[in-house]
Amino acid sequence: MHIIINKNYLTYKNYKAKCAVGKRGIGFKKKEGDLITPKGQFKIKCILYRKDRVKIQTHIKNAVITKNMGWCNDPKSKKYNRLIKLPFKYSHERLYKKENIYDIILVLSYNMDPVKKNKGSAIFIHVAKNNFKKTEGCVAIRKKDLLKIIQQIKPRTKVKISLQR
Repeated sequence: MHIIINKNYLTYKNYKAKCAVGKRGIGFKKKEGDLITPKGQFKIKCILYRKDRVKIQTHIKNAVITKNMGWCNDPKSKKYNRLIKLPFKYSHERLYKKENIYDIILVLSYNMDPVKKNKGSAIFIHVAKNNFKKTEGCVAIRKKDLLKIIQQIKPRTKVKISLQR
């Protein structure tokens, strides 16, 4: 079973959730920071979550987000597009945030096997902002929708991001 994503919705089985995608839509991702959600089919590598804010039930490999966790988005680093420990001297995104967008993160396998420098990093499915504000390339849905979906998905579940409605 696939999770299907287009510019308006994420669908899994019979469950449909409104979603936000990158500011420049879904398409062929050219480089780091291009604000495009990559089109294609991806594996869910793992789920990262804030234990102090959510209780999760899932069959997917998962880890608790701690204050010293980040994600490297600097093509100059050997750890580009990888989970890192803070402090970190290269450009990165902190995963432990005040706002709730990273309370649950599904890490997608985009640009991971192998990692190509500057091809884009940190493509996640995470919690949407209240107004479904466009993302920097991730897919975002309501927290309650994310909690419902992660209970049902299996390690073999693929994520298909497409231009179709």
